Amino acid sequence: MNIQFDQGPSGRWFFVSADGVQNDHVMAVRSFPVAAPEEGIAVVDIDGKELLWIPHLNQLPETVRCNILTAMNQREFMPQILKLHEVSSFVTPSTWDIETDRGPTTLLLKGEEDIRRLSGSVLLVTDGHGVQFLIRDLSQMDRHSRKLLDRFL
Repeated sequence: MNIQFDQGPSGRWFFVSADGVQNDHVMAVRSFPVAAPEEGIAVVDIDGKELLWIPHLNQLPETVRCNILTAMNQREFMPQILKLHEVSSFVTPSTWDIETDRGPTTLLLKGEEDIRRLSGSVLLVTDGHGVQFLIRDLSQMDRHSRKLLDRFL
């Protein structure tokens, strides 16, 4: 696949198709950001028109793949919870002291309904400010974190 996806001097992304047509101000968008983050990627222009469909990221040249991942990570914000240090209370609302892939933080869990099980091991936690946190694999978390989470599930 002879395409280019790169960042211009202004910081905006551009795309050059296989036939040499350049499109400025493009975005890379995941179709299934939680369930299949490396499958079903669309490159779209500023109006949302699809310019390229990518069935799987591994089908791209390494530099294009890395740039698309960087672009998606810049526009998406869904921190992954890696560890629960402590919770203020086992009844809601409660404040959680957590470690994420973006650093330590706290979140306010307003109600147990703000924890959604997306699959057997994937959880989506929405805090009191509407920020969504992902637990990608509950079974990979440490014992202490799982024990705290079990009180809310």
